Amino acid sequence: MKRKAVAILSGGLDSLCMGAYLKPKFDLYGITFSYGQRASKEIGSAKFVAKTLKLKQHKIIDIGFMKTLYGESNVLTNTKKSLPERFDYSIVVPIRNGVFLSIATAWAFTLNASLVAYGAHTDDIKYPDCRPAFSKKSKLAFNQGEIDGIRLGIRNKVKVWTPFSDGLSKSALIKIGYRALGDNIFKTWSCYSNTKLHCGKCESCRNRKTVFEKIKIKDKTRYLS
Repeated sequence: MKRKAVAILSGGLDSLCMGAYLKPKFDLYGITFSYGQRASKEIGSAKFVAKTLKLKQHKIIDIGFMKTLYGESNVLTNTKKSLPERFDYSIVVPIRNGVFLSIATAWAFTLNASLVAYGAHTDDIKYPDCRPAFSKKSKLAFNQGEIDGIRLGIRNKVKVWTPFSDGLSKSALIKIGYRALGDNIFKTWSCYSNTKLHCGKCESCRNRKTVFEKIKIKDKTRYLS
């Protein structure tokens, strides 16, 4: 019998490919967060990701109140600011993965899952809450928060895992996803904007274009530019 894993899914390229990597080893339960992001098209894409991966369950959690708390701290929830074309710290949503992980791990404990995963890879090193140091310390904190249940055998100890944890780059992750899922990977949503098509200019779109060029797979994503 496969172990259970909770996968945090944004609806993007990385989360789909992460799911493809984990699926042979785990029964996957997906969780997606509507946190007030300007790219609300992520939610529809996350539903596609869940269907493609044939998840056991997929929950979409509305935490839109976070947009008010974040205020003008970042460009992903504040639509008044323009999106940068290269990495800039304005892209960093304060401890976003920590917020997601706390909810996802609570669900994992109730499911008796043994793993909680999110799609950070080695190319995400610019983001503090994507680094292995963060995921390792999160694991320690969450398990400490349920230590009595774990000792009593009521809860499974949970591992917080990312592709970064296994040393996987974006290129390696996308290759895995493409081998498993083919052209379905092009139906994901990476853009920070909420335009009809990928804008092609924002930092995330540029990263998407770059990875397909690097691994020599024809990019079938439709971009505005």
